[in-house]
Amino acid sequence: MRIRHGRLPEENDSNRTWQKRLDDIRSSFANVPRALGMVWQAHPLVFTLTAVVAICQALLPAGQAWTGKLIVDAVVNAIGKSGPLEGFAGFALVIQPAAPFLFAEFFLIALGAVLGQADTLLEHILHARLSNTINNAIIRKAMSLDLQYFEDAKFYDKLQNARREADFRALNIMTTGFQIIRNIITLASFAALLIGFSPWLTVLLFGATVPAFLAQMQFSNLNFKLLSWRAPEARRMNYFEYLLTVDNSAKEVKLFGLGDTLLKRYNALFHKFYKEDSLLARRRSLISVGFGLLSSMTFYAAYAWIIYRTVLATITLGDLTLYLSLCRQAQGLFSGLFSNINSLYESGLFMSNLFGFLELQPQIQTGGTLRKVPEKMRFGLEFRNVSFKYFGKDEFAVKDINLKIKVGEKIALVGQNGAGKTTLIKLLTRLYDPTEGQILLDGIDLREYDVNEWRDHIGVIFQDFVQYQTTVKENIGFGQVKELGDEARILHASEQGGADEVAADLPKQYETMLGRWFERGSELSGGQWQKVALARAFMRDGSVLVLDEPTSALDAEREYEIFQRFRELTAGKIAVLISHRFSTVRMADTIVVLEHGAITELGSHAALVAQGGTYARLFNMQAEGYR
Repeated sequence: MRIRHGRLPEENDSNRTWQKRLDDIRSSFANVPRALGMVWQAHPLVFTLTAVVAICQALLPAGQAWTGKLIVDAVVNAIGKSGPLEGFAGFALVIQPAAPFLFAEFFLIALGAVLGQADTLLEHILHARLSNTINNAIIRKAMSLDLQYFEDAKFYDKLQNARREADFRALNIMTTGFQIIRNIITLASFAALLIGFSPWLTVLLFGATVPAFLAQMQFSNLNFKLLSWRAPEARRMNYFEYLLTVDNSAKEVKLFGLGDTLLKRYNALFHKFYKEDSLLARRRSLISVGFGLLSSMTFYAAYAWIIYRTVLATITLGDLTLYLSLCRQAQGLFSGLFSNINSLYESGLFMSNLFGFLELQPQIQTGGTLRKVPEKMRFGLEFRNVSFKYFGKDEFAVKDINLKIKVGEKIALVGQNGAGKTTLIKLLTRLYDPTEGQILLDGIDLREYDVNEWRDHIGVIFQDFVQYQTTVKENIGFGQVKELGDEARILHASEQGGADEVAADLPKQYETMLGRWFERGSELSGGQWQKVALARAFMRDGSVLVLDEPTSALDAEREYEIFQRFRELTAGKIAVLISHRFSTVRMADTIVVLEHGAITELGSHAALVAQGGTYARLFNMQAEGYR
């Protein structure tokens, strides 16, 4: 989407049919009831009170205009009917005919002020609750989706579009909807007063606002497309800002002198967006000024007609005041009504991004009538003719994998980067399901078990483990969040992974905040973070332990200590180990060599060395480096 030669971007089909336009309008307005449902869900009582306030506000203008007419007529009738009077008695006598209407108008104005403040307060309360409701819906949907979504750039575009202005747009739909209802009620009350005077005057005031309404709808559609289509570039702009402002990248950005380069790219995107937005805003402003003048002309035409009728004495001065007030307000209300309908249309367009995101469905089934995962395995796990390709890829990441893992067996996966090791782990943990074939647990397809229960039985540490900016205790306890309050279990897991040594040297030990994002946080070295992550994996008292490069950041002494206790730490568990260090790999019962997504060698360390194949070559190359 680009701006060229001072023109706004359009769709490829410049001759869109009116039927297509009507479909877009219907689709937009179809989102309104669902958006109102979200507002109701956020706070039913405040939603109801806001509706009541809106109806009360709608009835005030006609009442105020009518009391104004009564005041003027009362004054006109009183002129010349009393002699010169002085003092309070004289004042009371003169003011008496208009006094009830003055009190009535004061009451209506005071009521309007109270209702206005109430409306502001209720909207503030709703906005806070609605923002939380929508953010929770987005986060819960993201939590329910499979890993494949998070590895697809288009998903992040959808996520960004769903987040953009969603709470503002949903609240806007509610407030605009109530404003439309309020305008309709007010206009109906005005119509009851105006039609008796001059029906054609009402039609004139109404018709002058229609062209502006149609033009604004077109600009709303363009604005929506502009923001939606630029999502990939907007994410890139946010990424440059992230790189320039967070600790993870600060060292490298400074050392490589990347700051100015990244900032230039950030500013280039900003100025591109600025040009697009400015052009749209200028076009919108020019159109609005033109149609605004048309509306003013119709008002003054009506103004002249009312003056003419007053001079002819066919209406009173009070009627003059009433009809001028009604005409002035009616045209503003007509314009406001169409503006609100247009705003509703635009907000409905933006809500389609949110609702489209919330309609995404995970491919991996959870809950329902699925099998319970057995507390203890009887036979173990089996990969049977398993093949898998990532979404949008033509080639298989792994192909025709056949592998049996017995209860208590320790296996190691070996191979070059991209050989398929981590993919097998993702399949085992059901972050993905196989494209072809089956993974069996005690002879039953893993897909027949509840995925969340299965994951409760697996302890995992990935090479790119998360460094949570929380306390040591929580960093470890997150491995089994249901047991976060079990300090004994956390301490035991900490000892198994070696994190007890890390905690002992920290200011508040297990209550120390880790990382630099928050006040008084302590940053750890790579090896210390890895010990904490290992402890997190040991929090799971499950039947399977998966370790992806578990000691890559540990010093040789600590690695030796952990793997001297490897069998003790994994007693009774299936352990799946990925490592490029053959001193670690050789401790496994079975070593699986992967090349180009297929198993090429399988056996113990001694058997594979004797075989003289790929494993033996890699082992000897690494061993040679230590001689």
